[in-house]
Amino acid sequence: MNNLLKGSTGDWEIVIGIEIHAQIISESKLFSGSSTIFGSEHNTQVSFVDAGMPGMLPVINSICVEQAVKTGLGLNAKINNFSIFDRKNYFYPDLPQGYQISQFDQPIVGEGKVLIDLEGNIEKEVRIERLHLEQDAGKSLHDQHPSYSFVDLNRSGVALMEIVSMPDMSSAEEAQAYVKKIRNIMKYLRTCDGNMDEGSLRADINVSVRKPGDDLGTRCEIKNVNSIKFIGQAIEYEAKRQIKLIEDGELIKQQTRLFDPKKGQTRSMRSKEEAHDYRYFPDPDLLPLTFTDEFVENIRKTLPELPDIRRRRFVDDFNLSPYDASILVSERETADYFEIASEGVNSKLVCNWIVGELFSFLNKVNKTIDQSPITPQNLGKLINLIDDGTITGRIAKDIFEIMTESGDDPISIVDSNNMRQVSDEGEIEKIIDSIIELNPDQVKALEDKPNLMGWFVGQVMKETQGRANPQKVNDILNSKLLK
Repeated sequence: MNNLLKGSTGDWEIVIGIEIHAQIISESKLFSGSSTIFGSEHNTQVSFVDAGMPGMLPVINSICVEQAVKTGLGLNAKINNFSIFDRKNYFYPDLPQGYQISQFDQPIVGEGKVLIDLEGNIEKEVRIERLHLEQDAGKSLHDQHPSYSFVDLNRSGVALMEIVSMPDMSSAEEAQAYVKKIRNIMKYLRTCDGNMDEGSLRADINVSVRKPGDDLGTRCEIKNVNSIKFIGQAIEYEAKRQIKLIEDGELIKQQTRLFDPKKGQTRSMRSKEEAHDYRYFPDPDLLPLTFTDEFVENIRKTLPELPDIRRRRFVDDFNLSPYDASILVSERETADYFEIASEGVNSKLVCNWIVGELFSFLNKVNKTIDQSPITPQNLGKLINLIDDGTITGRIAKDIFEIMTESGDDPISIVDSNNMRQVSDEGEIEKIIDSIIELNPDQVKALEDKPNLMGWFVGQVMKETQGRANPQKVNDILNSKLLK
């Protein structure tokens, strides 16, 4: 793929690395028993540990450790049986301790890799440098008072996984595909819910530009981007900004920037700190994190079928195209729905109805597939009714609409509304004979206008309320009118 950008001096290459901050699914925080429920009243989920009170000691949450290991396994990464927690020192109002407990040079998960899916059924490997555990900071609220900023510590101490990629991406599309893939894997693993609107998943994007073949350029980091759409917009703007500066004879300053979605622009936040500015050192209150190979293998045994494997199986077992299979496995719930609906049913037709009619309905009513009023079993029954000729495709859409409102079994809807397909040739022939007799002008005009045959088909369908077997209608019309 050609991902080069054009500048006034020729082609430029974008180099992108991403740090994903993913909130771990757990009932309590990384080092305290405080709740992690989203949306609670300000400062109601804060322990003395979270508030940084003197003498309070952190205690590791074993569930969070297991979730990090599970995620590492899902990323085909090396699990480190020995890791250390460090203090990352910086001062900010919503960080009560004056430091963040994180991991630096000895993280819980080492190098891994994922395959991202691009247009044209192209796959690209993106390397993972590391995954480490850390606690989240609180949140500063700047819109509650005209003169003051407030601090909410509900998020303080919430467990995060920071997943750091290598600078292997070279376009906004690749970066978006990467974040989607990581999010999808974690949702399959149930280690992070991936809800970017609630801040459960955020991305810091490192962007630099260079002439093809040159050394890496100076990078700028765009902090806390919380939507796939904004990731693409931020990268495109930032790359063009850097190219223009260089072509105008200016230097790129390494800095942290923010993305303004209203303006579609990045803006400077602060000059970029290097790692040593944080004065990392091992946290004296926490022992090294150690576990056995057996511990890792027991977690590995709990892994579900992951998206890449499931997609290949859908292609092989259900004869789906790679594109259709990719759509279905993009969410675990969608893939589960498809598999249930496809039991003993035409799976290609099931896929078409999920991607077409069902997705359209769910988007319109703003619901997820697990909130659908149509169960996968009932969708499978509807597909069977089409496939065995009980109903026409036209009638199926009417039944589908009734199902979205009532959730009823399609068979009972067909029987109670007399919707079964008319396949009796004698009955269809009587209807056709009547239409021919009543419309001699159209019959005559058919000699010069063969397309009028569609009009006759429409009349039959109108007379039978869309229930006539289309193939038999066409066969009988052809035998009577195209002599």
